[in-house]
Amino acid sequence: MNVIQDLGAMKAKENGKFDPLSNFQIYCAYSERKLMELPAGSVSLSLWSPPYFVGKEYEKGVSYQAWQDMLREVIKAHFYILKPGGFLVINIADILCFKDPKMPRIQANNVSKRRCAVTSEMVLEAQRQHPSFTRYQLAELLGCSEQTVDRRLHGNNIRGGKHEIQTRVKLVGGALEQYGLSAGLFLYDHRIWHKDPAWANSRWTSNTYKAVSEYEDLYVFWKPGEYAVNKSKLTAAEWKDWGLRGVWEIASVRKNDDHEAKFPLELAEKIIRLYSEQGDTVIDPFVGSGTSGIAALKLGRPFIGIDKEPQYAALSIKNITDYFSQGWLFS
Repeated sequence: MNVIQDLGAMKAKENGKFDPLSNFQIYCAYSERKLMELPAGSVSLSLWSPPYFVGKEYEKGVSYQAWQDMLREVIKAHFYILKPGGFLVINIADILCFKDPKMPRIQANNVSKRRCAVTSEMVLEAQRQHPSFTRYQLAELLGCSEQTVDRRLHGNNIRGGKHEIQTRVKLVGGALEQYGLSAGLFLYDHRIWHKDPAWANSRWTSNTYKAVSEYEDLYVFWKPGEYAVNKSKLTAAEWKDWGLRGVWEIASVRKNDDHEAKFPLELAEKIIRLYSEQGDTVIDPFVGSGTSGIAALKLGRPFIGIDKEPQYAALSIKNITDYFSQGWLFS
């Protein structure tokens, strides 16, 4: 296990100041293993956005079962590392294009994009009049392509659609709830992050009635134990605008230039402000580009990040260090 950066015991405030650069640790490791090496009950808030099983580069070669097993083990480890009354917040989305070989391989009949006037009824009538004709002969008779004949008869696209596995929506919240309950963690709250529509990643909308992706879920788990309800941590306006609201309106990251899947700093800051206090240790087992670390350290929380990908563990160190390299101190 390669430790990218370990500052030892993170420092408390010195001279009334919280130094971010002395209060974070980044490890390159598998979270389901590394978490169990941390001190028991040492974390107040765990905030993370795991791989979504949607085909990102860092997910290649991972089966759905392996993905589930990883999530289950990471959640299980949180009962050990969270202090009593601590929170675990998971930012994740449902899998909108989950491949299912059992789903019928039928292509939608997109009449608005149809380039050929030949209808299914016309093909069936020609077939009735010429029962011995092949698909190619029917196509010549009707003045269309053989692919058109096949699509009108079977709803298939023989240039790919007939052989491509169909996709459906796969809900993930129920699985997370079960993993949490099995670990002794209880689903405390559920919020929605409403972001801008992801048109570029919604190719499936071109030939379906499916909606574009424009929201993600925040599942909040609680480890049994006393926690403080501190209404002074937000202003009255902030409680009204977002603290007590189930839907958070936050624009998504405009450019994933150094990581494939980044979430906005504002999202991490709101979660950390709501579910932790100054001085509480915050952890992200899938630290990625380090956004959660920057948010935690800005708010006076010591931070621990873990990532199994060496380039992302190193990237998070660089981004956090660059952000606070100008002597930024939290008083």
